[in-house]
Amino acid sequence: MPPAGTATAPNPATRTNASSSTSTATGTPSTTAGSTDHAERLAARILGLLLPHRRASDPELNARSEHFPLQLSQLADFIAADEPIVFTLPGFPCKSPNPAKVLGHLPDEGERLSLTFLDRLCAEIGRHHAPGARILICSDGHVFGDLIDVPDEHIDAYSDELTAMIARERLGHLATFDLRAVLGDLPYDEKRARVHERYAPSVEELREQVLSEEETLRLYRGITRFLTEDAVDFPGTRSALQRECRRRAYGVIQRSRAWGELIAEQHPRAVRLSIHPQPAGVAKFGIRLLAAADVWTTPWHSSVLHRTDGSWELLRSEEAAELGRPVLRDGRPSHYEAC
Repeated sequence: MPPAGTATAPNPATRTNASSSTSTATGTPSTTAGSTDHAERLAARILGLLLPHRRASDPELNARSEHFPLQLSQLADFIAADEPIVFTLPGFPCKSPNPAKVLGHLPDEGERLSLTFLDRLCAEIGRHHAPGARILICSDGHVFGDLIDVPDEHIDAYSDELTAMIARERLGHLATFDLRAVLGDLPYDEKRARVHERYAPSVEELREQVLSEEETLRLYRGITRFLTEDAVDFPGTRSALQRECRRRAYGVIQRSRAWGELIAEQHPRAVRLSIHPQPAGVAKFGIRLLAAADVWTTPWHSSVLHRTDGSWELLRSEEAAELGRPVLRDGRPSHYEAC
């Protein structure tokens, strides 16, 4: 059972798929060609709402809805069934352990703005598709917390505050999901071991993909960079740190892949969003949460600066501090206000 205060979305797999159902009286499909055409047109319109916020690893592409056939099919399935569209978004794991990058270990204005954006996006979809849309935030901090040197109690506190923030801000289109919703009160090391054993690819498989696939190589390099930046108390040399972070990067990718497989098993019909840059045509649709100079920057690896023109930007905390003054919310640091 999930802990109190953690909202979980019902498994879409338990619903009847009206787009593929048949009439018990006639044995013929109950979905007409006209309704199928309507579902496909509406799916393209809804995908068009996502495209301006796409986090792309192929920014040179003038992306259009037809570049995303899998997502169009998934959206049309929900639309034809006249059901709420369900998105899953792995992410929002915990704050970086590097104090030069973040304001603390709890969610702050960066998370609040990001969650508000996601809720608003669902509301916009609801103006086109009456049953609406929901995003399940699949917090993955516990999945690889031991590899990124963040204690489980900090991850619990982050996840619980994220859920409280969703309730406090009345973000009714969002819900949260983490390892506690799947494996209950087992010790976290045992939870990680079970998920890894059942779902994770081998290191050898990943090494081959890093050598042969540009996207996997880009992900491996990005995670290695984050691990290196966040290793604030490493006792060895710089070269030893880089070797260690390259080794742990494979572990993080293994666990992330495992978490994705578990989510897909729990929510097989959901449209998969990603906080990482993605190319068109793959199973994940990259989504940008807030403006940042680096496409890999997230609210949990940075702080947010409120500029004088009203815009918000993610920056390392030490950089934002040079441009603005810290602002408190509920008695703790929230963001920076540009001077």
